[in-house]
Amino acid sequence: MNLKKFLALIILTALIILGFVYPMHYYIMQPGGAYDLDNYVKVEHADEPSKGKLNMMTVAMSVATPFTYALAHFSDEKEILKTSQVRSPNESDKDYNNRQLKLMTDSQFNAKYVAYKKAGLDYKVHYNGVYVYSVVEKGAADGILNTGDEVIGIDGKEVHKHTELVDYLETKKKGDQVKVKIKHDDIIMEKSITLKEIPGAQGKIGLGISFADSTTITTNPKVVINAEDIGGPSAGLMFTLEIIDQLTKGDLTKGYNIAGTGEMYETGEVGRIGGIDKKVIAANDAGVEIFFAPNDTLPEIVKKKNPGIQSNYQEAVKEAKKLGTKMKIVPVKTVDDALKYLENLPEKK
Repeated sequence: MNLKKFLALIILTALIILGFVYPMHYYIMQPGGAYDLDNYVKVEHADEPSKGKLNMMTVAMSVATPFTYALAHFSDEKEILKTSQVRSPNESDKDYNNRQLKLMTDSQFNAKYVAYKKAGLDYKVHYNGVYVYSVVEKGAADGILNTGDEVIGIDGKEVHKHTELVDYLETKKKGDQVKVKIKHDDIIMEKSITLKEIPGAQGKIGLGISFADSTTITTNPKVVINAEDIGGPSAGLMFTLEIIDQLTKGDLTKGYNIAGTGEMYETGEVGRIGGIDKKVIAANDAGVEIFFAPNDTLPEIVKKKNPGIQSNYQEAVKEAKKLGTKMKIVPVKTVDDALKYLENLPEKK
């Protein structure tokens, strides 16, 4: 082989490798899988196993490379998303993963809360501090606090709820220094922060963080959900149904293969999620017979800014028709809608 051919081969090999591994500023979303929740949710002294299945659905997300980006253009099942559609500005890989895991943790909390409330069984909510979702660039806490930190005290005062932190900070002014007690990777430490204006908040003084209450719940009987590797809030509805099924007599599934998606709020309402068309495809591939889809009401301002936007239920029906599936798409606004549908469902023959 002469030198020119050898160099050409090296260049071609390098281009092929780059085509497969070079990260672009895009994500590829595609159908994930259906996961039988009987394998993930365990209620102490649970009722006998169901004859059917209650499945949570996932989508698969990956950073695009030149080759996967090009291939996605030729697939009806894959969707190309800009990084800004997936991640917050200046959000690192660790920050993104922490946010997804927090959303999943909150989803599990709400599922337990709603399920035990519906079943009329004992539960207790614990407020453990303030979870840091993100740190505003050039804000007071920039470079000091991190996503995933939990604020558990300030200036010697314990902090259990976000309102306690907010109320205390409202007594402070620009330039004041506060000592914030945090839990970072299960290690307790204290950080000094000089308060200043929050960028983009019209002169408001604070730490410059977005936050949420860090809550846990204890229940009687105990329930454990092992789904730490799956991020996001969209399994909330199905977690709730699975817990209720194990807590109560009878079989919610009536022998059917059932799936669904939707964020679960403490009120029992079912919230909108992303990628529902991909979940319909995955459910159909898994032989699902009944699929619960959030029948969310879109505010007029959202519809005005996004002409043609549809509710999750409408998107799911559209995809089901496209697939030509016999799977039944069921609209739900609340967990009660799903429970009522299952109550009236005849036993599968």
